[in-house]
This record gives sequence, structure tokens and C-alpha cells, in this order.
Amino acid sequence: MSTEKRYQAVWNGHVIATSGDTVVVEGNHYFPLADVRADYLQPSDTHTTCHWKGVASYYDVVVDGSVNKDAAWYYPTPSEAAARIKDHVAFWRGVEVETA
Repeated sequence: MSTEKRYQAVWNGHVIATSGDTVVVEGNHYFPLADVRADYLQPSDTHTTCHWKGVASYYDVVVDGSVNKDAAWYYPTPSEAAARIKDHVAFWRGVEVETA
């Protein structure tokens, strides 16, 4: 029996991501891209800059026609200090990360 702790990201009653391999940075769970339901994500034009992680890009989370603007973010080319979150996605704006 596995003792691996699994997490899921949920919004509007739908599981957006599930993984036993999240990376926690500054209290945020970053899910491997392979464990995220891409059909719930739509690219956004929003970008922000973190002084140590680099430039973040965003996705809108879309479930049953409801749009949660910029509710997911990722670092396409993170700094060397944040290399472990490359190809990972984190959530906020009402997307709940909970134990699966």
C-alpha cells in the first residue's frame, strides 16, 4: 500500500489536477503538467514577474462555461533557483488544493 500523499486542485466541483508529486514553493503546490487536465485550461495573455522565479504565464481555468481568469500560472523558463518548477502549474483564485 502506498503512503504517498496525493493532492488535487478543485474548482466548481471539478478536479483540475491530481498528483502525488507536487512541488511546494512559497506555500503553493505546483503540479506536474502531465498531471493537469489540459482541457480545463485556456492560455491567457497575462504575465507577471517574480524577482527570483522569473516571468510567469497564466491560464484561465474553464469549467462548464464558467471562466476563472488567470487562476493557474506557470514559469515557462524559470530561473535556475526555481528550476524544479519547470513544467509545473500552480493554482489560486478559488481553486482549492486539497488532499486527494
